[in-house]
Amino acid sequence: MSGERYVDVRDEGCIPYASSLEMMKDLQKQRINDEIIDTLLIMEHPEIVTIGPRARHDGIVVPAGYASHPVDRGGGLTWHGEGQIVAYPIFKWDLEGEVSVAAIIALLEQWILNALERCGIEGHRDPRMQGIWVNEKKISSIGLSFLRWTSRHGFTINYDTPEGRVEMLAGCGLDTNTTTSLAREGYQTTRDELLDALYATMKDSLNRSAVAQ
Repeated sequence: MSGERYVDVRDEGCIPYASSLEMMKDLQKQRINDEIIDTLLIMEHPEIVTIGPRARHDGIVVPAGYASHPVDRGGGLTWHGEGQIVAYPIFKWDLEGEVSVAAIIALLEQWILNALERCGIEGHRDPRMQGIWVNEKKISSIGLSFLRWTSRHGFTINYDTPEGRVEMLAGCGLDTNTTTSLAREGYQTTRDELLDALYATMKDSLNRSAVAQ
């Protein structure tokens, strides 16, 4: 299919991770059945580390002092907590160019890059792992799960996380102190500024526009 699509953006505030899983599953079913349009959930979680199948396969464990939860999205360990934007696109991926999981991940990465650029921040990709990096540090993780080409889970942007918390985690193939936040890299960008940039660049990045609320 081609043509622009509209997105219902829902800013849910701070929600326990387990509650977000149920919300995503319900919305994914509704989207598959065309009961809702593409829906973007924006939220934050109380601190937790989610453990993807890659981390479980490689025997990577969460350090002591972190709550954790297993998940079925791609990837390894992902930190969630204060100072992080979590975005879950419950999208039906059947527009032009959305031909594979790799292509969809690339679209989301480019969207984040475009939003950062609008905030005056130069981000980049890195061959070590999908996601977005700034100054050779990873500030954004991406991991999706699909059912009938409709996604749940999504991506994070660390803008001002508590010092040392995300830095102490070693992801799949990454050392500690590889993942950090924009604030640690000298960028004082707020949650609202980043969200405004994401919404402003959505159309050019994903051929989708937020529905006026």
